[in-house]
Amino acid sequence: MQLEPIQDSGTQDRRVRRSRSALMAAAVRLVSERGTTDIAVTDLAEAADVSRRLVYLQFGDRDTLLTEAAIDLVRRELLPQAGDASEGAAAMARHFAEHRAFYRPMLTGSCAFAMTRTLNTLFSSLNRTSLRELFGDLDQGTADDLSEFVAGGAATLVHNWVIDGPDTLDPEELTNRLLRLASALTFSRRATTDGDRAR
Repeated sequence: MQLEPIQDSGTQDRRVRRSRSALMAAAVRLVSERGTTDIAVTDLAEAADVSRRLVYLQFGDRDTLLTEAAIDLVRRELLPQAGDASEGAAAMARHFAEHRAFYRPMLTGSCAFAMTRTLNTLFSSLNRTSLRELFGDLDQGTADDLSEFVAGGAATLVHNWVIDGPDTLDPEELTNRLLRLASALTFSRRATTDGDRAR
């Protein structure tokens, strides 16, 4: 009987990261190609060149894998480009237009609820700083609620644009819509503040 060499935890960690990365890349590719989230775990495992068992060990189920793949895509490709409100809106519009073939089935298939929650959380984290600058010193509960409220609206705009938009999405069109809304919020806040000062 031959014994396997003992692996150090660094090697195992690298293997786990590689297999997770391969599974998430396979998920994005297969969902984009097939236009559905109804993909067998066997197909995902084969596309990533890993075992079905590994899918369940690392993610628990298919929908969790697909949602994690979306989160990973956003973290790798969108968040590094999100700067101020203008840059963030443009980066977001380009990202969702470029990956529409993936996000459309994610927002309409078996992962729709988890995907919508993920988008709301993402948008909420992106707008928190801007809202604090705009509305000033808010208590934490109000700041969190306002951030979620605005994020839900932004997520709905993106959601509807990705699902029901024209065959070729125009990122500039969505960017302009988002910036117009941000401008309206800013104007509304300034008008309220100026009215308070005049009293």
